[in-house]
Amino acid sequence: MAEKELNSRSDLEKVIRDGVTLVDFNAPWCGPCRAQEPIVNEVGERYNGKADIATMNIDNNSDVALNLGIQSIPTLIIFKDGQEVGRFVGLQKAETLNQAMDQALA
Repeated sequence: MAEKELNSRSDLEKVIRDGVTLVDFNAPWCGPCRAQEPIVNEVGERYNGKADIATMNIDNNSDVALNLGIQSIPTLIIFKDGQEVGRFVGLQKAETLNQAMDQALA
């Protein structure tokens, strides 16, 4: 499953409005973010059709990062119907993200 690349605050608002969405906030120069990418893809495959997976480059969207209080990357936030229901800072294992996604979808 290809994750959605979010390029603006309105992109983010649209994708998180309904259902469960995992958003990976990252930057191209961030080593741990690059290591997180295949894990996020794996989670995306598992939840294909049940949840959305998206990424956002905080270098291009610093206003969004500031507004969400993101200070370190990677930061992964799970939204349910527009509300934040989970936040993870730093490199996360697939199992950790899968458990949080299962809870959000329950």
